[in-house]
Amino acid sequence: MSAEPAPAAAAPPPEQAPGPEPPAGGGEAAEHRALVLTGFGGYDKVKVQARRGGGPRPGEVSVRVRACGLNFADLMARQGLYDRLPPPPVCPGMECAGIVRALGDGVRDRQVGDKVMVLARSGLWQEVVNVPASQTFLMPEGMSFEEAAALLVNYITAYMILFDFGNLRPNQSVLIHMAAGGVGTAAIQLCKTVENVTIFGTASASKHDSLKESGVAHPIDYRTMDYAEEVRKISPKGVDIVLDPLGGSDTSKAFNLLKPMGKLITYGVANLLTGQKKNLMAMAKTWWNQFSINALQLLHHNKAVCGYHLGYMDEEFELVGGVVAKLVNLYSQGKIKPKIDSVWPFDQVADAMRQMQEKKNVGKVILVPEAPKEESKKEEN
Repeated sequence: MSAEPAPAAAAPPPEQAPGPEPPAGGGEAAEHRALVLTGFGGYDKVKVQARRGGGPRPGEVSVRVRACGLNFADLMARQGLYDRLPPPPVCPGMECAGIVRALGDGVRDRQVGDKVMVLARSGLWQEVVNVPASQTFLMPEGMSFEEAAALLVNYITAYMILFDFGNLRPNQSVLIHMAAGGVGTAAIQLCKTVENVTIFGTASASKHDSLKESGVAHPIDYRTMDYAEEVRKISPKGVDIVLDPLGGSDTSKAFNLLKPMGKLITYGVANLLTGQKKNLMAMAKTWWNQFSINALQLLHHNKAVCGYHLGYMDEEFELVGGVVAKLVNLYSQGKIKPKIDSVWPFDQVADAMRQMQEKKNVGKVILVPEAPKEESKKEEN
């Protein structure tokens, strides 16, 4: 799923004001602002720049962006650790929400004025994006742009891990790492849609009250406790499902915590991130401790190991679209609701990334273009 961001113009100073509103008819687009990864490294490598692009091509829609999601993969991409992002200079961003402002030839299932969620491999941290209509999803009634920007990546990931791979059923137990983050929050809410699921969740102690309120029966402070020992104290046989975004030695611990017929789903390598910049020692340690098992060993253990990466589902429009339809239905029923931690303007993207990388967030971190409030209200009504 690749967005086609407007081609980069010569980069002006970051403080340059955004250009005027592009024409609604899809003519030549005016200048707009975008967040651009200028090179791999620290927070200062993502800068606000001006871009200029044309209208949507056949099969595409042009979207005026109102909110963008920040994901852990974006932090890894900034350090050069995410292989689905083209080389810099490049506009990151895998999800956003906004209003359709123009249609390319052949688009029949979208209208100008539609409020949509957008999913792409990259390129969505801009004020205006042109994307294939197939990568947009209509926002359900009553959903805010911030919620819409928080739904797709985290909830698709959590849903497919828990139900497609995990086959979560009543009376089972789940261990959710980074339980206060975007995927963790989504997974907790989705677990609550199944009867009598016992949730173990790791997070720093300051987040435990919030986790208990959201439905985590057993919050565990991974900074001061051995979470595997804590799980065993409560459930000596272990758990049915482990969601592993950590990698390295934690994947081995997860496998050993599974009950017979248990399932480990690994979907990230967060242990690679230890600071603003790439840490070669952390990379070597994670690689050295990476979990490995052969088919014969799996046979003896009666356990399953699954790997999940949404970024490699570029062409699976039908599969992903089916999951989004289920999620929209759950939202409309009031069974799930994205939890927003904080909202940051493009100019404060460094602070937004720091909020997530230092694991201060409870829920989703959102980026928003700085649009005049009057204009925002007009378009939302």
